[in-house]
Amino acid sequence: MSELKGKILAGKVLVKPQEAEAKTAGGIIIPDSAKEKPLKGSVVLVGAAKKDEPVEVKVGDVVLYGKYSGTELTINDETYLLISQSDVLYIE
Repeated sequence: MSELKGKILAGKVLVKPQEAEAKTAGGIIIPDSAKEKPLKGSVVLVGAAKKDEPVEVKVGDVVLYGKYSGTELTINDETYLLISQSDVLYIE
């Protein structure tokens, strides 16, 4: 992954989603059309704090987020998800 240059707005988090599982626990291969959208990813960029909301995530954190959260972006041929910090459900 190349180093990203730029910044994002206050209260936003740029996440690199983890790849969806390609096999089930029983060894069945899941086709791309049937894969679930990933709900977990690594934080790549963090925006500044909002007036009433301190920044609680940092670059490198692994986070869980809602199924329909954020906007998918493609930057330098990589897919990212731009979400609000309030959409982060859990920090590992």
